Amino acid sequence: MHAPPTSSRPSAPCRLDWRPSRWLLAALTLLGALAPLSLLGSDLPPHLAWPAAVLALLYAAWLLRREARRPPRTLVLPAGAGAPSVDGVAASDLQVAWRGPLAFVRWRDAQGRTQRLAWWPDTLPAAARRELRLAASALAASSAPPQMAP
Repeated sequence: MHAPPTSSRPSAPCRLDWRPSRWLLAALTLLGALAPLSLLGSDLPPHLAWPAAVLALLYAAWLLRREARRPPRTLVLPAGAGAPSVDGVAASDLQVAWRGPLAFVRWRDAQGRTQRLAWWPDTLPAAARRELRLAASALAASSAPPQMAP
């Protein structure tokens, strides 16, 4: 008796390009503008409120610049037994978490440091979001320890 043919071929790897989100940059800009105003509108004495407002504005500008200058990244989740990679470098312990339409990817690089990326809805369209969800569930299933009956 012969074995039946496989019903489906392995799918292509999931390849996603990451870039800084315009929505996140807009939110950081808005919060950065409101933080000094909230300090000035509080009951802090003016000799404390003004320096704190300037520091809040400088910190917000630093965060905004840092986020806007992050380089684009490429995440590849293989369809088979290969290891996931980010920018062509193998990523270990890769995990995908979802918070509504936001996708958070966390992994360890070659030096063992934890790295993170977040995809906002403006950087991850619905089709790519579905592709990532399917690839992440397949990756989680393939990396889980085998189940044994008691």
